[in-house]
Amino acid sequence: MSGSTHSSLVSSSNVNGTEVYGRDGSHIGSIDHLMIDKQSGKVAYAVMGFGGFLGIGEEHHPIPWNKLRYDSSKEGFMTDITEQDVKGAPARKDNWYADRDWEHRTHEYYGAPMYWL
Repeated sequence: MSGSTHSSLVSSSNVNGTEVYGRDGSHIGSIDHLMIDKQSGKVAYAVMGFGGFLGIGEEHHPIPWNKLRYDSSKEGFMTDITEQDVKGAPARKDNWYADRDWEHRTHEYYGAPMYWL
C-alpha cells in the first residue's frame, strides 16, 4: 500500500455504540457489544440495543454479524433487518450463545450464512 493510512481493521471498543440504520436510512439501534467465535476468531454476532429512550427500556438482541455492512458516509452500519424482524426472531435462552440449534434457526430466519461453516 503506497503510503495509505486507511485500514479495514477496527477496534471492538470503537464498534460498541456504533449506530445501525435500516435500508431506508432510519436509525434502528446501536451495537452494544460483539460476540466472537473463540475457535475461528470470526465475529459471529453484534448484540444490538433496540428501542427505549436514553438506555431505559432498551432491549438487546443478537444479530448475525454478516447482516451488517459499514457505511462510511453514515459512520454506522446498514442492515436490511427491521425492528419488527428482531421482535419476530426465534426465542432464546439466557445461554443462547451455547445453543447451536438456536443459532441454526436464527441464521435461517435472517437469511444469513452460518459463520461456523
